[in-house]
Amino acid sequence: MKAAARWGSRLPPAVRDALLPALLLLNAATTRPPHELPVAVALTAALALPLLWRRRAPRTVFAAVAAAALVQWLTGVQLPADVALLVALYTVAATSGRRGTFVAGALVEAGALLACLRWATEGAFLTPFVAVTAMVVAAAVLGVNVRTTRAYLAALEERAARLEHEQEQQARLAVAEERTRITREMHDIVTHNLSVMVALTDAAVYAQHRSPDRATTAMLQISETGRQALTDMRRSLGVLRTDEPDAQRHPLPGIAQLEALADQMCAAGLPTRLDVHGGHAHIPATAQLTVYRLVQEALTNTLKHTPAGTRATVRIHCSTAAVTVDVTDSGPRPPQPATATAAPSGHGIPGMRERSAAYGGRLRTGPLPGGGWGVHTRLLLDSGEAAPA
Repeated sequence: MKAAARWGSRLPPAVRDALLPALLLLNAATTRPPHELPVAVALTAALALPLLWRRRAPRTVFAAVAAAALVQWLTGVQLPADVALLVALYTVAATSGRRGTFVAGALVEAGALLACLRWATEGAFLTPFVAVTAMVVAAAVLGVNVRTTRAYLAALEERAARLEHEQEQQARLAVAEERTRITREMHDIVTHNLSVMVALTDAAVYAQHRSPDRATTAMLQISETGRQALTDMRRSLGVLRTDEPDAQRHPLPGIAQLEALADQMCAAGLPTRLDVHGGHAHIPATAQLTVYRLVQEALTNTLKHTPAGTRATVRIHCSTAAVTVDVTDSGPRPPQPATATAAPSGHGIPGMRERSAAYGGRLRTGPLPGGGWGVHTRLLLDSGEAAPA
């Protein structure tokens, strides 16, 4: 039986649908006496041949088979082809809703009642009626189960397709976020280090005749700044191995590296004072990197947009729940950066806002009441430990 079922499942649907009508016609042609043969073959054909189209038009085929069964009942001819009614009922139940299944089942049950009333032997009505009713119910239930299974499988396929689509969207979002992170990092690294290198180069050119030692020191600082920039760029692009010497010389920037940053800005011509309150050992590395980049960008803007003699102050307050960052300077600021706060055109202030927002902070930038410029934000550690820096 299993081998036959496997063999049958390999046949095309049209061939499987033609097997039952062919067998019923063969049975009618070989078992009926000659005087009953024309009527039996005609009725069998009317009952069985519509099954060839049952997959394309199940309700129409059921109506045609039911009409042929009524003609058969009126002529008083009993035929094995009545099984076509059960097949048609099964098809309707497998493809239609509850109402269609109920109507088709009621019609077949009425036909079973009429058939038993007409052909059952006297005193033996109940047994054949119960048997035929059981077959009608079985055909309907089997069709409903097939329809339910198909709907369940379709829902699973749809869910799998939806999950695959969501995974693709998440992958695209992850790629976009990574690109945004790299863009932020590259902007901060390139802008800051180039600004420092330009300032140091100007200082070296100015001091090369009057103070060669200071010019040499400035050139060495330019070389070190360039190497640090290359290392940071490679780290941001994910191509720096942790066992490389440059990785050990230039660890991931954090709050501990702010002092070196302040010294670098002082060497570039921007006197910078750093005040760090509270311990920062408990702060995650990504949050420390965010603090470092915020301070770096703010000092770079001050270096680029303020005249000589401007001083900057960096205040960092660390607690168990948050890190507060304040960067102020004493110099005037041209109007363009002030308007850029409302409608930024570059990556500086928008990048700072994105970094701050990743930790639940809100960046505030603008002129100070007593003169100068200020940058303030507060990073919440409990809401951004997993956020990208």
